[in-house]
Amino acid sequence: MRIRVRLFAALREQAGVAERELELAEGSRAADVWTALPELGAEPPGILYALNREYVPPTRELADGDELALIPPVSGGSFRLTADPIDLAAVVADAADEEAGAIATFVGTTRAHSRGRTVDHLEYEAYEGMAEQEMERLAADLRARHDLCKVAITHRIGRVEIGETSVAIAVSAPHRAAALAACAEAIDTLKQTVPLWKKEVYEGGEEWLGRGS
Repeated sequence: MRIRVRLFAALREQAGVAERELELAEGSRAADVWTALPELGAEPPGILYALNREYVPPTRELADGDELALIPPVSGGSFRLTADPIDLAAVVADAADEEAGAIATFVGTTRAHSRGRTVDHLEYEAYEGMAEQEMERLAADLRARHDLCKVAITHRIGRVEIGETSVAIAVSAPHRAAALAACAEAIDTLKQTVPLWKKEVYEGGEEWLGRGS
């Protein structure tokens, strides 16, 4: 059978390509892709598999025509990826609701120094299509558990300069406590589950940063 494999961030750079088509034996499982891509070396910890844009366990059996994405540990209504500067007012407007008594926001910005190094800029990469889908799933879970009105998330992709906004989240709710709690949870969960990766380019080198960065 023939499948399409998609690679992101450090895996893409290591393989030298963003996509590969592989011929695999019938009955092959997601984790078997590693043996078919020896240039990637041993499977690193924290890797996730997305089969046809849905997370699956490594033991999931593959079928002819499948698309399998190898997801390195990720760094993250209205759910958008954009290469342009983020307009916070537009994100807040997307979360506005006549039943809301509060709108809480989170704005992530690019800092000039990180872990003792001087940062020149950041570069973000996303699994487009799946990233927005996962943001929508995150928002649905937050709305159900915190009794929210709306959730809006916009995240940058591509190059982000020092001082620029990399992510903006707005959460509306009838009461401020719920809006504040859900907004904090939104950014923490986004960094763990949404297929977005951040490269930190600093003086003298660069590094892909993993989960929770």
